[in-house]
Amino acid sequence: MSVWWTRLFKRVAATVPFESDEIHYVGDRCDNDIRPAVEAEMKIALVRRGPWAAIEWNSSEAREPPTLRVNSLLELPGLIISFNGSGH
Repeated sequence: MSVWWTRLFKRVAATVPFESDEIHYVGDRCDNDIRPAVEAEMKIALVRRGPWAAIEWNSSEAREPPTLRVNSLLELPGLIISFNGSGH
């Protein structure tokens, strides 16, 4: 994993008025999204879109860490409300 991506995600987490584990990062790739978000201790929403979805959607790396998995960004608001309402 690129150290640069991890530093970027940690810097973002440090600049917003939330703890890292309160941030839900949305992405569609393991290398640029899931890995650095995990390193920065963020929640992850993996969205199934673009060419990477076909390649990575069922990989072990894409299956295990995401907090949420969605087929469309339109699904996110309701799922995040539900996730937050369940005590997370």
